[in-house]
Amino acid sequence: MRNGRALTGAALTVAAAVLLGAAGLVAGGSGDARAAGGAVVLDEGELDLTPRLVDGALRLQIDDRGGGTSVVREPSQVVLHAGPATLQYTVDPLATALGTTTLDSWQLNGWEAANIFAPEPGWNGSEAGGDTEITLSGFEGPGDFGMASYTPEMDSVNAPAIPYLGTAADVPRSFTLPGEGERSAPTWQFTAEGVYRLTFTVRGAGAADTETLAVVVGDDVDPDDVLPGDGSTATPTTPPPDTGPPPTAPAAHVIDNGHLDLAARPDGEDLRFQVKEGGAQAYEWHEPDAVVLHVKPQARRKITEGYAFLGAVGGAVWWLPIQQVDGLVWPGFSTDQFSSAEIDGRVTFSLDAVRGPGSVSVFTEGSVGAVTLHAHSGDGLPDRFDLSVPTHRHTVWAFAAEGVYRTTFTLSATLADGTEVSDTETLAWVVGDGTDPSTVAPGEGDEPTATPTTTPGGTPTSAPSGTASTAPGGSPAPSTASSPPSDPPDATAPGIVPVTASPGTAGGSSSGSGHVPASGALAATGARVAVIAGAAAVALALGGGAVYLARRRRTTP
Repeated sequence: MRNGRALTGAALTVAAAVLLGAAGLVAGGSGDARAAGGAVVLDEGELDLTPRLVDGALRLQIDDRGGGTSVVREPSQVVLHAGPATLQYTVDPLATALGTTTLDSWQLNGWEAANIFAPEPGWNGSEAGGDTEITLSGFEGPGDFGMASYTPEMDSVNAPAIPYLGTAADVPRSFTLPGEGERSAPTWQFTAEGVYRLTFTVRGAGAADTETLAVVVGDDVDPDDVLPGDGSTATPTTPPPDTGPPPTAPAAHVIDNGHLDLAARPDGEDLRFQVKEGGAQAYEWHEPDAVVLHVKPQARRKITEGYAFLGAVGGAVWWLPIQQVDGLVWPGFSTDQFSSAEIDGRVTFSLDAVRGPGSVSVFTEGSVGAVTLHAHSGDGLPDRFDLSVPTHRHTVWAFAAEGVYRTTFTLSATLADGTEVSDTETLAWVVGDGTDPSTVAPGEGDEPTATPTTTPGGTPTSAPSGTASTAPGGSPAPSTASSPPSDPPDATAPGIVPVTASPGTAGGSSSGSGHVPASGALAATGARVAVIAGAAAVALALGGGAVYLARRRRTTP
C-alpha cells in the first residue's frame, strides 16, 4: 500500500539519523563566493528558475533569495551544490514516477528539506507573459535526474506522485509552467554523486531560450572546481600562492569517520578511560589525549521545533546522529570490557568541563516524544549518566558552533571488592572545516580558556513542553542514508530517566558548577523536554543495559 510504504520510508529516514545538516562548503545564497570560471556557488536557500520577458525576449534566469534579498543570476554563471546531507530515503511513489530507484538518493525539496541546509529550487512562471513549456533538452551526469511532486499530504490520501520531467525511459521530458499561480517546488532527485549539467529550454509567447545549469551532487567533487553552464567557460590561470613550508602538525591521530567508543576498561585493579576505534572484530585502542575527533561540515543541520535547548529554531547545529552515517564519526559509550561480576553497580560517565566556541549536548530521543538529556554544557556542568555492565550505547551529539572543543570526562565505578576507581581524560574535537584537525594538539591543548557567556536574562529557563510542530514527513530532524534499528524500544522502558533541559547555548568554557545534594545522592528532575511524537522510530536501540541520567541540580550564584 502506497501510504504505508511511503510513511514507513519517512520513519526510516528519521531513524537513520534524525539529521544531518548539509555541508556549507562555500558561502552560497546571494554572497560573492566564486567558483571556477567566476561562477557563484549556491549551496543553500530559496531560489527560482524564472522564465521572464527581458526587452521583449524570453530569458530563463535564476532569482536567488538565499541571502535574504533577491538577486537575479544567469544559469550559465551558477553552480548548484546538493551537498551530502541531501542524501535521503527515496519514497516509492517518487521512484515510480521518475522510473528511478528506491535506494537512497540525493534530493532537493525532499521530505527532509525543512531540516537541512541545502538549495531550495523552484519554478516561477509569473513573469513570462503566459504559460511556458519547460523542456529538459540536454543532460550530462553520472546518474539519473528527475523532478516530481510528492508531499506528505499527497501520501496521506494515497495520491500518486506527479512527474515533471526526467532522464529515465518513459518519463516526460517537459512540463507546462502556468503563467499564473503559486511558485512550484517539485523534488529534484539525483541517483549518483558527481557533476550534472541540466539543459533547459523554455518556450512561450512565440519565443524561446536555452540555458544549462551545472549541479554538483554529494562531496566527491569540490563545487569550487566546477565550471558553470555547459563547462566551456575558460578557467582563469593564476599562479599558486607561495605558502612557504607547511607547519609541523601535532602528533595526534585524527578520527573523522566510523565507529568509536568512549570506553571504560579494566586495568589491573583500576579503571582506564580509552577510545576504541573500529568495530567488534577490527579495532584499535587509543589514549584520549592522543586523538582528535573531527566532526565534518556535513554534520551541519537546522535546529527544529522541540530542540530549544540547542538554540533558535532554524539556526545551525553540528549533529552526530544516533545511527551510523558514512562520512561522519560515530561516537558511543561502552562498559563491555568489564564483566558484571567485576563491577558493583554501574559505571558513571561525567562530563566535567567543556572548552570551545559553543555548547555540547549529549542526548537520546524516545518513542513517546521526549528528549533525554544526558549532558548539556549550555546550562552548567558536571552532568552525569550511568551505564550498566556490560553495555554499549550510542547517543546524539550536538555542537552549537564550529571550532575546537575540549571535553573532559571522568569515568568512575566501584569494583566488586568495594574499591572505588576512576579515570579523567580530555578529548579534543574539531567541528566543521574552519580548522585543519591535523594541526590541533590533542588532549587539553594550549588554547586560552574562553569566557563563558550566559543566556539572556542570566537565568536559564526550562525548554517548552507540549507537542511540537512537525517537519515535512513528520520528522523532527534530518535524514541520512543509514538503516534504522529493527526494533525501536519504548522510551518508557526501565532505565530511561527524562530530565528538564535548559535552552542555554552559551559558548566558552563550562565546568564545576554542579551542586551535590546533602544526602550525597545524584538528584534528577522528571520533566520531559517535548519533541515531536513522530520521532518514535528514532528511539535508542536498547539492549540489556539501560542508560540512566542523574543531573546535578544547579544553584544560581
